[in-house]
Amino acid sequence: MKTPNNTLEIIDLCKNYGSVKASDHLSFTAKQGDIIALLGPNGAGKSTLMNMIAGYLAPTSGKITVLGKNIAQETLFAKQNIGFLAEGAPLYPDITVDMFLSYMAQLRGVNKQKMLQVAATANITEVLSQKIETLSKGYQRRVGFAQSILSNPPLLLLDEPTDGLDPNQKDYMRQLIKTMAPDKTILISTHLLEEAETVCNRIIVIDHGQIKCDGTLKEILKSTQSKNLAQAFRHLTKVED
Repeated sequence: MKTPNNTLEIIDLCKNYGSVKASDHLSFTAKQGDIIALLGPNGAGKSTLMNMIAGYLAPTSGKITVLGKNIAQETLFAKQNIGFLAEGAPLYPDITVDMFLSYMAQLRGVNKQKMLQVAATANITEVLSQKIETLSKGYQRRVGFAQSILSNPPLLLLDEPTDGLDPNQKDYMRQLIKTMAPDKTILISTHLLEEAETVCNRIIVIDHGQIKCDGTLKEILKSTQSKNLAQAFRHLTKVED
């Protein structure tokens, strides 16, 4: 079977909460090797979009395909091929890291040896015996990241992956993401412009549920006539008088 050119397709996607349009006719595609930054003000619709792609939220209308398959119709296939680091701490805070990862590994058909390799990759081996609720925010994020890559999924969704990490941990995580990128499609929701500039090869700015721009950093600076990403971001998301 021929592999689709696009890992991910978002087609005219809408999510409404009453009169509020969290996603307003979003459309874009992403292929293997893409590291896409989703930028936008608080409440712009970034997390809503990530949760719909991951299958945790149902869209009001529109379509999402992963590796050519509609995730609404192929739910299990989608979950097998998507790794998701959600915003906040991992579930089950009252169990140990080892128990949590072992449970997630069993669900995904991953053996113990592979689970321990992933723990080493995420730099959390030293806290495997600790309860998740006792960990610092940075460690909790790394535990969440570890579970997202357990099955080596082709599509990786990372919601604020470096939140709570110290500068050295941030650098390690960013380098790790870039190392994994050639074999994956990675979407990163972040409010850190430096993350978009240094890690990602494509940037999508969302505001009020709409895509305001989609392109490389160079293309966005040119189209907005901006000197840097911060200036372009302000231009694209400014509040109208």
